[in-house]
Amino acid sequence: MAARESGNRIVDLLAAGQAVFGIFSGDHTPEQGALMAQNRATDFVFYSLESGPFDIPAMSAYMQAMERAAGAAGVRPVALRIPPIREDRAAVAVRVAQGLEAGVGALVFPHVESEDDVALAAEAIGEGLWPANPSGTIASIVLIEDQSGIARAREIVGAPGVTVAIPGPGDLRRAYGSDMVAVENAIQTVLATCLELDVPCGITAGVDDIGERLAQGFRLIIVTQPEALAVGLAAAGRTEDS
Repeated sequence: MAARESGNRIVDLLAAGQAVFGIFSGDHTPEQGALMAQNRATDFVFYSLESGPFDIPAMSAYMQAMERAAGAAGVRPVALRIPPIREDRAAVAVRVAQGLEAGVGALVFPHVESEDDVALAAEAIGEGLWPANPSGTIASIVLIEDQSGIARAREIVGAPGVTVAIPGPGDLRRAYGSDMVAVENAIQTVLATCLELDVPCGITAGVDDIGERLAQGFRLIIVTQPEALAVGLAAAGRTEDS
Protein backbone atom coordinates (compact mmCIF):
# COMPACT_ATOMS: atom_id res chain seq x y z
CA MET A 1 0.00 0.00 0.00
CA ALA A 2 1.35 3.41 -0.95
CA ALA A 3 1.99 5.78 1.93
CA ARG A 4 -0.64 8.43 2.41
CA GLU A 5 0.48 12.05 2.18
CA SER A 6 -2.56 13.89 3.44
CA GLY A 7 -0.58 16.53 5.26
CA ASN A 8 -1.89 15.23 8.60
CA ARG A 9 0.81 13.15 10.27
CA ILE A 10 -1.69 11.52 12.66
CA VAL A 11 -3.81 10.14 9.83
CA ASP A 12 -0.89 9.15 7.61
CA LEU A 13 0.91 7.20 10.34
CA LEU A 14 -2.25 5.42 11.48
CA ALA A 15 -3.08 4.54 7.88
CA ALA A 16 0.41 3.04 7.54
CA GLY A 17 -0.09 0.92 10.67
CA GLN A 18 2.49 2.88 12.66
CA ALA A 19 2.41 3.93 16.30
CA VAL A 20 1.74 7.64 16.77
CA PHE A 21 3.15 9.85 19.54
CA GLY A 22 1.85 13.16 20.83
CA ILE A 23 2.79 15.53 23.62
CA PHE A 24 0.73 17.91 25.74
CA SER A 25 1.01 21.50 24.57
CA GLY A 26 2.29 23.15 27.72
CA ASP A 27 1.45 26.82 28.20
CA HIS A 28 -0.93 28.31 25.64
CA THR A 29 1.50 30.98 24.47
CA PRO A 30 3.24 31.70 21.15
CA GLU A 31 6.59 31.24 22.89
CA GLN A 32 5.62 27.71 23.91
CA GLY A 33 4.34 26.99 20.41
CA ALA A 34 7.70 27.99 18.96
CA LEU A 35 9.50 25.73 21.43
CA MET A 36 7.17 22.82 20.65
CA ALA A 37 7.87 23.12 16.93
CA GLN A 38 11.52 22.30 17.61
CA ASN A 39 10.60 18.88 19.00
CA ARG A 40 10.79 16.64 15.94
CA ALA A 41 10.23 13.48 18.00
CA THR A 42 6.54 14.25 18.44
CA ASP A 43 3.94 13.51 15.76
CA PHE A 44 1.34 15.92 17.10
CA VAL A 45 0.63 18.42 19.86
CA PHE A 46 -2.31 17.82 22.22
CA TYR A 47 -3.93 21.19 22.95
CA SER A 48 -6.75 21.17 25.49
CA LEU A 49 -9.58 23.68 25.71
CA GLU A 50 -11.76 21.27 27.68
CA SER A 51 -12.07 23.70 30.58
CA GLY A 52 -11.65 27.44 30.96
CA PRO A 53 -12.21 29.95 28.17
CA PHE A 54 -12.63 28.41 24.71
CA ASP A 55 -9.88 30.65 23.38
CA ILE A 56 -9.41 29.87 19.69
CA PRO A 57 -7.44 33.09 18.99
CA ALA A 58 -4.83 32.03 21.58
CA MET A 59 -4.58 28.59 19.97
CA SER A 60 -4.23 30.19 16.54
CA ALA A 61 -1.36 32.34 17.81
CA TYR A 62 0.28 29.24 19.28
CA MET A 63 -0.11 27.37 15.97
CA GLN A 64 1.21 30.30 13.92
CA ALA A 65 4.27 30.44 16.15
CA MET A 66 4.75 26.71 15.63
CA GLU A 67 4.57 27.17 11.88
CA ARG A 68 7.08 30.02 11.85
CA ALA A 69 9.51 28.10 14.04
CA ALA A 70 9.17 24.86 12.07
CA GLY A 71 9.93 26.50 8.73
CA ALA A 72 10.88 24.12 5.96
CA ALA A 73 10.94 21.17 8.37
CA GLY A 74 7.14 21.24 8.44
CA VAL A 75 4.78 21.82 11.33
CA ARG A 76 3.22 19.04 13.40
CA PRO A 77 -0.59 18.86 13.55
CA VAL A 78 -2.53 19.99 16.60
CA ALA A 79 -5.18 17.82 18.26
CA LEU A 80 -7.75 20.08 19.91
CA ARG A 81 -9.70 18.80 22.92
CA ILE A 82 -13.02 20.60 23.19
CA PRO A 83 -15.40 20.64 26.19
CA PRO A 84 -17.50 17.50 26.78
CA ILE A 85 -20.40 16.96 24.41
CA ARG A 86 -22.77 16.39 27.33
CA GLU A 87 -22.20 19.91 28.62
CA ASP A 88 -23.60 21.62 25.52
CA ARG A 89 -24.58 19.46 22.55
CA ALA A 90 -25.63 22.50 20.55
CA ALA A 91 -22.14 24.02 20.85
CA VAL A 92 -20.26 21.02 19.43
CA ALA A 93 -20.65 21.93 15.75
CA VAL A 94 -19.56 25.53 16.37
CA ARG A 95 -16.51 24.52 18.40
CA VAL A 96 -15.44 21.90 15.86
CA ALA A 97 -15.88 24.37 13.00
CA GLN A 98 -13.74 26.92 14.83
CA GLY A 99 -11.03 24.33 15.39
CA LEU A 100 -11.06 23.21 11.77
CA GLU A 101 -10.95 26.80 10.55
CA ALA A 102 -7.88 27.34 12.75
CA GLY A 103 -6.23 24.36 11.04
CA VAL A 104 -6.22 21.56 13.62
CA GLY A 105 -5.59 18.01 12.43
CA ALA A 106 -7.71 16.24 15.03
CA LEU A 107 -10.66 16.91 17.30
CA VAL A 108 -10.66 15.27 20.72
CA PHE A 109 -14.01 14.62 22.39
CA PRO A 110 -13.80 13.97 26.16
CA HIS A 111 -16.28 11.96 28.23
CA VAL A 112 -17.93 10.23 25.28
CA GLU A 113 -20.71 8.04 26.64
CA SER A 114 -22.71 6.72 23.69
CA GLU A 115 -22.99 6.04 19.99
CA ASP A 116 -25.07 9.23 19.75
CA ASP A 117 -22.08 11.23 21.03
CA VAL A 118 -19.86 9.68 18.36
CA ALA A 119 -22.43 10.45 15.65
CA LEU A 120 -22.67 14.09 16.74
CA ALA A 121 -18.87 14.42 16.70
CA ALA A 122 -18.63 12.81 13.25
CA GLU A 123 -21.38 15.02 11.85
CA ALA A 124 -19.58 18.12 13.13
CA ILE A 125 -16.34 17.14 11.38
CA GLY A 126 -18.13 16.21 8.17
CA GLU A 127 -16.53 14.99 4.96
CA GLY A 128 -12.98 15.51 6.19
CA LEU A 129 -13.20 12.70 8.73
CA TRP A 130 -10.87 9.72 8.31
CA PRO A 131 -11.36 6.77 7.98
CA ALA A 132 -15.12 7.28 7.56
CA ASN A 133 -14.03 9.02 4.36
CA PRO A 134 -10.99 7.09 3.08
CA SER A 135 -9.72 10.32 1.53
CA GLY A 136 -10.33 12.32 4.73
CA THR A 137 -7.62 14.22 6.54
CA ILE A 138 -9.12 14.88 9.99
CA ALA A 139 -9.00 12.52 12.97
CA SER A 140 -11.78 12.12 15.54
CA ILE A 141 -10.37 11.00 18.89
CA VAL A 142 -12.92 9.92 21.49
CA LEU A 143 -12.08 9.69 25.19
CA ILE A 144 -13.91 7.04 27.20
CA GLU A 145 -13.41 8.06 30.81
CA ASP A 146 -16.61 7.39 32.75
CA GLN A 147 -18.18 4.18 34.04
CA SER A 148 -21.11 4.78 31.68
CA GLY A 149 -18.74 4.95 28.71
CA ILE A 150 -16.87 1.81 29.75
CA ALA A 151 -20.18 -0.04 29.97
CA ARG A 152 -20.86 1.00 26.37
CA ALA A 153 -17.33 0.53 25.06
CA ARG A 154 -18.42 -1.76 22.23
CA GLU A 155 -21.16 0.64 21.16
CA ILE A 156 -18.78 3.60 21.18
CA VAL A 157 -15.72 1.99 19.58
CA GLY A 158 -17.81 0.29 16.92
CA ALA A 159 -19.71 3.42 15.94
CA PRO A 160 -18.92 4.94 12.53
CA GLY A 161 -16.69 7.96 12.83
CA VAL A 162 -14.15 6.91 15.44
CA THR A 163 -10.53 7.36 14.36
CA VAL A 164 -8.99 6.59 17.77
CA ALA A 165 -10.55 5.60 21.10
CA ILE A 166 -8.73 6.44 24.34
CA PRO A 167 -9.56 5.21 27.85
CA GLY A 168 -8.47 8.25 29.87
CA PRO A 169 -6.58 7.07 32.98
CA GLY A 170 -6.86 10.31 34.92
CA ASP A 171 -10.62 10.67 34.70
CA LEU A 172 -11.14 6.92 35.06
CA ARG A 173 -9.24 7.14 38.33
CA ARG A 174 -11.79 9.67 39.55
CA ALA A 175 -14.68 7.65 38.13
CA TYR A 176 -13.59 4.52 40.01
CA GLY A 177 -12.62 6.26 43.26
CA SER A 178 -8.88 5.63 42.77
CA ASP A 179 -9.42 1.85 42.60
CA MET A 180 -6.46 1.23 40.30
CA VAL A 181 -7.41 -2.39 39.62
CA ALA A 182 -10.80 -1.20 38.36
CA VAL A 183 -9.13 1.55 36.35
CA GLU A 184 -6.75 -0.86 34.63
CA ASN A 185 -9.62 -3.28 33.97
CA ALA A 186 -11.53 -0.43 32.32
CA ILE A 187 -8.49 0.49 30.21
CA GLN A 188 -8.05 -3.11 29.12
CA THR A 189 -11.77 -3.36 28.29
CA VAL A 190 -11.45 -0.51 25.81
CA LEU A 191 -8.17 -1.86 24.41
CA ALA A 192 -9.61 -5.34 23.87
CA THR A 193 -12.63 -3.87 22.10
CA CYS A 194 -10.42 -1.72 19.88
CA LEU A 195 -8.21 -4.67 18.97
CA GLU A 196 -11.23 -6.82 18.16
CA LEU A 197 -12.87 -4.13 16.01
CA ASP A 198 -9.59 -2.94 14.43
CA VAL A 199 -9.85 0.60 15.77
CA PRO A 200 -6.63 2.28 16.98
CA CYS A 201 -6.52 2.63 20.76
CA GLY A 202 -4.67 5.40 22.57
CA ILE A 203 -3.41 6.03 26.10
CA THR A 204 -1.32 8.47 28.10
CA ALA A 205 2.05 7.06 29.17
CA GLY A 206 5.46 7.99 30.52
CA VAL A 207 9.03 6.75 30.29
CA ASP A 208 8.37 3.82 32.62
CA ASP A 209 5.34 2.33 30.85
CA ILE A 210 5.33 3.54 27.24
CA GLY A 211 7.07 0.38 25.99
CA GLU A 212 4.64 -1.85 27.86
CA ARG A 213 1.64 0.05 26.49
CA LEU A 214 2.94 -0.34 22.93
CA ALA A 215 3.46 -4.05 23.49
CA GLN A 216 -0.11 -4.35 24.74
CA GLY A 217 -1.36 -2.97 21.43
CA PHE A 218 -1.88 0.74 21.99
CA ARG A 219 -1.19 2.68 18.81
CA LEU A 220 -1.43 6.32 19.89
CA ILE A 221 0.46 7.52 22.94
CA ILE A 222 0.26 10.96 24.55
CA VAL A 223 3.11 11.98 26.85
CA THR A 224 3.96 14.84 29.19
CA GLN A 225 7.70 14.16 29.37
CA PRO A 226 9.61 14.86 26.13
CA GLU A 227 12.09 12.11 27.03
CA ALA A 228 9.30 9.54 26.79
CA LEU A 229 9.07 10.20 23.05
CA ALA A 230 12.53 8.79 22.37
CA VAL A 231 11.71 5.68 24.39
CA GLY A 232 8.45 5.23 22.50
CA LEU A 233 9.97 5.74 19.07
CA ALA A 234 12.68 3.19 19.82
CA ALA A 235 10.12 0.65 21.10
CA ALA A 236 8.03 1.18 17.96
CA GLY A 237 11.03 0.82 15.66
CA ARG A 238 10.72 4.39 14.43
CA THR A 239 13.06 7.36 14.22
CA GLU A 240 12.27 11.07 14.32
CA ASP A 241 10.44 12.27 11.19
CA SER A 242 9.90 8.66 10.06
